[in-house]
Amino acid sequence: MLLKALRIGLGQLVVFVDWISRPRKLKRSPEAQAEVERATANLALYQFHACPFCVKVRRTLHRLNLPVQLRDAKNDAEHRQALEQQGGRIKVPCLRIEENGQSTWLYESKAIIAYLDQRFAG
Repeated sequence: MLLKALRIGLGQLVVFVDWISRPRKLKRSPEAQAEVERATANLALYQFHACPFCVKVRRTLHRLNLPVQLRDAKNDAEHRQALEQQGGRIKVPCLRIEENGQSTWLYESKAIIAYLDQRFAG
């Protein structure tokens, strides 16, 4: 019981620190931002709200100004089931990438951040 309360409290602290220290959003021309929005329409991040690795990926999404769908794999049974059945395991963060009718499930915050930086930071 005490351990669970501590975990919840620390999770909320991580979310709060993220909120007060968010990086600035990348500025793009309206045309470039519209292109980014079209490219991110096929991305979805499966995550837990207070997971520190998920927070790290969400900070990158914010910094790069990427409107990616966030899917709560902890509290939403449908998203959790999709993550397990289609992605292969319940592990977050996980970025689902839909391209050419194929789904790629990218796990590990470092790999997700590297993918996002490579594709959208330029």
